[in-house]
Amino acid sequence: MSIWLITVAYLIGGIPFALLLARRMGGTDVRYSGSGNIGATNVLRTTGPSTALAVLTLDLGKGYAAVWLARSLGADVGVQGAVAAAVVTGHIFPVWLKFRGGKGVATACGAFALLAPTATLVGAAVFTLVAWLTRYVSLGSIATAALLPPMAYVTGSPSSVVVSALGVMLLVLVRHRGNVRRLYDGTEPSVGDRVS
Repeated sequence: MSIWLITVAYLIGGIPFALLLARRMGGTDVRYSGSGNIGATNVLRTTGPSTALAVLTLDLGKGYAAVWLARSLGADVGVQGAVAAAVVTGHIFPVWLKFRGGKGVATACGAFALLAPTATLVGAAVFTLVAWLTRYVSLGSIATAALLPPMAYVTGSPSSVVVSALGVMLLVLVRHRGNVRRLYDGTEPSVGDRVS
């Protein structure tokens, strides 16, 4: 059952809600618009806030749903941690889109909302604060990803959840390496910038 749950989680993670909704609501292919990223921030910049909010909700939801499914079927916490990593991996490297997906932050928050709720809540607060103060969503995402494993540890999460959080952190940070370069160069778009 563990392999089945991990596989299903990966496939759920790979559902490209940003691509599907932006195309349906705004006629935009986010792979070739704005940053080219398949995520809520690029949808916000290229399609608008209502579609971006829907994408954010669905990306959060698929992370939550994958872990909830594993838990409801009686999977132990180690398998649940693997499922969380799998759903984020599916979002970042979806088989449907030749392994070119989003950056995984919202999906990770949805998954770890069940596994490490206090750490996730702190991460969400840090994201909001950093993004509001700096006007950079990417910087808030990087800070949140970096904070998740140590917060999971200090709030008493099982070791398997901490290891899963560490793996997810590394995936998210690798996907943000382009953002780090643009932040360093001063060319990173800020919140509210609309791009075509």
